[in-house]
Amino acid sequence: MEGDKAELTATGALSVETVLNVRHWNDRLFSFSMTRPASFRFRSGEFVMIGLAGDGGKPLLRAYSVASPAYAEELDFLSIKVEDGPLTSRLQNIQPGDQIYLGRKPTGTLVTDALLPGNRLLLLSSGTGLAPFLSLIRDPDVYERYERVIVVHSVRQASDLAFRTELESGLRDDPLVSEQAMAQLSYLPTVTREAFTCNARITTMIKDDSLFARAGLSGVPLSVQTDRIMLCGGMAMIKDIAHLLDACGFIEGSNAKPGDYVIERAFVG
Repeated sequence: MEGDKAELTATGALSVETVLNVRHWNDRLFSFSMTRPASFRFRSGEFVMIGLAGDGGKPLLRAYSVASPAYAEELDFLSIKVEDGPLTSRLQNIQPGDQIYLGRKPTGTLVTDALLPGNRLLLLSSGTGLAPFLSLIRDPDVYERYERVIVVHSVRQASDLAFRTELESGLRDDPLVSEQAMAQLSYLPTVTREAFTCNARITTMIKDDSLFARAGLSGVPLSVQTDRIMLCGGMAMIKDIAHLLDACGFIEGSNAKPGDYVIERAFVG
């Protein structure tokens, strides 16, 4: 293993970082932080390869969205627990002090550069798809670009609402963006498989124009003239919403050609 590790780090493909803390939300979900190399640069919303040593010392790697903003000194991630998953079955057992591989080439399309200018930014997520949006809503640039930022997080059960307390507080304890977030950020959690304040699916809220009202906002319905959208989460959810947006005249964007909405195609088949 040490030989493989030395080879990988020597070629610059990976660095070896240290787990700083781990937080288990329930039996299906956890988050963790690791050290950040001084040379590691990324845009808020991007993803990177991380992993552990597998059989024979070869690294088991998987793409994870960075949940911390681009300026943060540590790197945060949000993950599901999969008992028979090659990586996640082991990753869920990490402890502070453990070592973990980090890729050196972050990338992705869930970045503000891939969107055209607009007034409202909708961050529509399900499950661990919340992760890149946790990065974006702590980035001051997002609040400079958009008058309103709306995070919608759809999960099966209320215990899956990771970071709910922080989001409901409007990031009150964030030292950099708390003032902007308190004024511009809205958070709408929705639970689909048990009783909750909001039980509607995101697609339903788009179809019946109730999304903004449910988020505590008034104004015109979803509009290609004013709204820019990012999607991250389950494949079926993303495809359904993208189909709705296409039908309404929204155009998908990319790093090469900014548009009205973006998805992370690295995670969508």
